[in-house]
Amino acid sequence: MKTNSKKLALAGVLCAVAVVGSMLQFPVFGSQCAPVQHMVNVICAVFLGPGYGVAVAFLASLLRNIFGLGSLLAFPGSMCGALLCGLVYWKTRNLPATLAGEVFGTGIIGGLLSYPVAVAFMGVVAGSIAFYAYVVPFLVSTVGGSILAGILVFTLQKSGALKSMRAALEH
Repeated sequence: MKTNSKKLALAGVLCAVAVVGSMLQFPVFGSQCAPVQHMVNVICAVFLGPGYGVAVAFLASLLRNIFGLGSLLAFPGSMCGALLCGLVYWKTRNLPATLAGEVFGTGIIGGLLSYPVAVAFMGVVAGSIAFYAYVVPFLVSTVGGSILAGILVFTLQKSGALKSMRAALEH
């Protein structure tokens, strides 16, 4: 019971970080880079696993939409990235592969899945935008967040804190 409570509490904190962090955006090559959600995806993968990661991504996207801080495109991008990087970390325990999973899941898969969401729910005319139009902005954002997460998790690994933090979640 303690393990579930600790993981649920951490998931709640990470969800809040993702929602508040969505206000941190900066322009990069004509798109807005909002890296915090992607950083949270990787942290969820490392500490909580793919199920919690997808749940945090879904709830953060939902809250961002409710508060007017995001669009419907937050759902496919964040959830695909959270699922793929969570599965990669669960299977490999390899940080670079996990970061690549986040980038591919959000940037490529999430970017491609955003097209039908935009057409079906956001009134985007199918002929006015290419199906891959969301890939580059999603890649810019996810690469930024993955770099931040990589630095954070690598530092925790190097100091030994990652191992003790993971152990604390299990006890």
